[in-house]
Amino acid sequence: MRKIKYKKGRKVHPSTLEYTGIHKDTLTEMQMFVYDTDEVIEFQQCEPHDLDTNIDALKVNWINIHGLNNHTFVEKVGAKFGADHFIIGDILNTTKRTRIEEYHNILFFNVKSLLPQKKSDNISVEQISFLLKDNVLLSFQEKRSDFFTHIRERIRTNSGVVRTKKADYLLYLLLDAIIENFYITIESEENKVDDLIDLSKKNTNPEVLELIEKHRDNFNFLKRSIIPLRDSLYSIKSIKDDNVFNDIQHENFTFFSRLHQKCLELLEQIDSDLITLDSTSNYFFSAQNHKMNQVMKTLTVVSMFFLPLTFIVGVYGQNFKNLPELEWEYGYFIIWGIMLAVVAVMFIYFKIKKWF
Repeated sequence: MRKIKYKKGRKVHPSTLEYTGIHKDTLTEMQMFVYDTDEVIEFQQCEPHDLDTNIDALKVNWINIHGLNNHTFVEKVGAKFGADHFIIGDILNTTKRTRIEEYHNILFFNVKSLLPQKKSDNISVEQISFLLKDNVLLSFQEKRSDFFTHIRERIRTNSGVVRTKKADYLLYLLLDAIIENFYITIESEENKVDDLIDLSKKNTNPEVLELIEKHRDNFNFLKRSIIPLRDSLYSIKSIKDDNVFNDIQHENFTFFSRLHQKCLELLEQIDSDLITLDSTSNYFFSAQNHKMNQVMKTLTVVSMFFLPLTFIVGVYGQNFKNLPELEWEYGYFIIWGIMLAVVAVMFIYFKIKKWF
């Protein structure tokens, strides 16, 4: 069994709020969309005190915060909607596992978004958190990104049904965009693995095996990231208690079921890719063994050529007085002829047997 090692994500007291991610220099900013079927209003560079006047209880309110370094800012925003201290702590603690929970009529969803890094075999990880209460959806991102750009455009242009739905449908769209990032990451990994397969057929350098193991680790990391998301979506899909997840309308449960199916597809694809990597690894070792066998075969054939020659030289290198061939006038050339003839016969025989 794999040993579970303690990973200390926070070095402060649990009651102290602190952002534990790597984007320490990102400025905390807040944008807001307020919309319905008739209009959409955008607010940029909002402050926590602006929420009291900007929120319209009769419309859908999407509040997006990127940059979590200013924990006081995040805490003030959460307090406006009754988010307790532990929820804010989970938003700021990026080591937390993906999960969904409901606290005091607030639906809290914590998820990891993955994307491939450019010019690198590593995977970029960002934690994104959501708070859903009544007709208000808050999203918390570690940094500014373009994950949700197409959703903003759909809201602005009234494309699709997004402006006819409530905030729970918007949560579905945002989660769907995050899951699309998994597809992009897996596709990028698969392209690299295809190149690696071609490389393993031409090169038996140990660095190829290191690359195989690196991508195997990436796929396993993807799998570990998707499994809790799958479980969280399954809890929404299979819920039958009317007192749970009240902020999700009954007719919208089917959309979260689709996300659950996507997670299953991703996991199946990752399992298939892991099998491909296992095959590539086995092929690499087989190619190495074959190359080694070829080297040993070549050395054996060469040694076989010299074995009878060594025997002949050994016989005539003995220090005996009565060696008849020593008196032959052309003995030296005769022995050379015999040795060359032996080599020629052996060469023809090995060729007929296809030993080289």
